[in-house]
Amino acid sequence: MILTQTVPTPVGPLALLARDGVLVAAGFTAEPQEMFARLSPSLRALPLREGDLGDAAEAVREYLAGRIDALDRIPVEQPGTPTRQRLYEALRAVPAGTTVSYAQLAEKAGLPRTAARAAGSACAQNLIAPFVPCHRVLPSTGGYGSYYYGTPVKEWLVAHESRA
Repeated sequence: MILTQTVPTPVGPLALLARDGVLVAAGFTAEPQEMFARLSPSLRALPLREGDLGDAAEAVREYLAGRIDALDRIPVEQPGTPTRQRLYEALRAVPAGTTVSYAQLAEKAGLPRTAARAAGSACAQNLIAPFVPCHRVLPSTGGYGSYYYGTPVKEWLVAHESRA
């Protein structure tokens, strides 16, 4: 079974989806079914039920209250190649309140700087925002770049973390 809970945030509802206490999806939407549809076929075969996600929901509330490292303690799991998994691990290692470029993210994952496009692809396919914090990756040319949930959400997340 996939349990879902939606937590209010200043930039809109954050839907959380977990299986056996491990977060498998999270995104800024009021419709958990939107996140559910992005899961692997094996997870989509499981029933989706509303429930209390306990520590994951509490971590979001703590994050919003200014404890910007609170999301780090929540276990996550999403599909991907070994390279993609290294990029997700490198993303989770980017400290809250800091940002990196796509080339820097590639290097942190043990790839050459020229793998910036692979880093961007991993961010675009990330199913567990903001727990896997792709919002902390910015283009080296400046600005915020794109974000699956919209640039205003990415701007807010980066600003919130830099204020805390």
